Amino acid sequence: MPLTLLTINVGAPSIERAHRQLRWLADRPEDVLVLTETKAATGSHFLAEAFTAAGYSVTFPEHPVGELGVMIISRLAATVDPIGAAMDYLPARVAGIVLDTTDGPLRVVGTYVPSRDATLRKTERKKTWIERFHAALDTTASGAPLLLLGDLNVLEPTHRPAHRGQFAPFEYDFYTALTDRHELADLFRHLHPESIEHSWARRADLGYRYDHAHGSPALLAKLTSCDYVHETRQPMPDGSRLTDHSGLTVKMTLTASTPLLTSDPIAAATARDQPEPTLF
Repeated sequence: MPLTLLTINVGAPSIERAHRQLRWLADRPEDVLVLTETKAATGSHFLAEAFTAAGYSVTFPEHPVGELGVMIISRLAATVDPIGAAMDYLPARVAGIVLDTTDGPLRVVGTYVPSRDATLRKTERKKTWIERFHAALDTTASGAPLLLLGDLNVLEPTHRPAHRGQFAPFEYDFYTALTDRHELADLFRHLHPESIEHSWARRADLGYRYDHAHGSPALLAKLTSCDYVHETRQPMPDGSRLTDHSGLTVKMTLTASTPLLTSDPIAAATARDQPEPTLF
């Protein structure tokens, strides 16, 4: 059986939007869901609790109030990857798990890189986070292949349209260093060297490919697909959207060794909300 994963920015959902997102996520076929832009608020907690109640492995680092981060949901048994403990700056923005496969352990790391504006504070915040993330990747490097998924809030240097002037050299350097320093290839670009895809857009003709999947060299021979899922940005009948980001899926010819016995997270969430029966 192939191993499948999905990453999507859920946009710090309200409880109402989290209910809609749960319906969509529960129907997805992927084994692992990497949710970015989670928050210490009712919407994100609702998603975590629904999947936990349904028997999934849920990795949801503690988020300081007001801070954003990552959640990893897996229908496969998972242990905690050491990168979370190694990240000492805005740690909620990194989460990692280790999956057992018939080819050996696979590290899956989700990340939500800080965005920035023109202020020095936000620029230094992003720069510092990137430096600490590089260090965390270095200190936790091992023989196990690594799959990095999430919203990087940076563009590849050859991005079309170029959006020159919006990103600083250190941001482009971060993207290239994932390959040059950590040997993690851009999986979408590996399979689609000339394709123009965008996962977020300020307007229809002004898109950005912010959401990425990078993997170790050993994973390239196992990679069968890496594609964007744009339906999440399409308006629903009531005019709302699940999120303003597209999802990104990855499929590999790896077989997981330890699937979990899971149930429907929608039903599990409904059961949790029912009052306890009384005898009188």
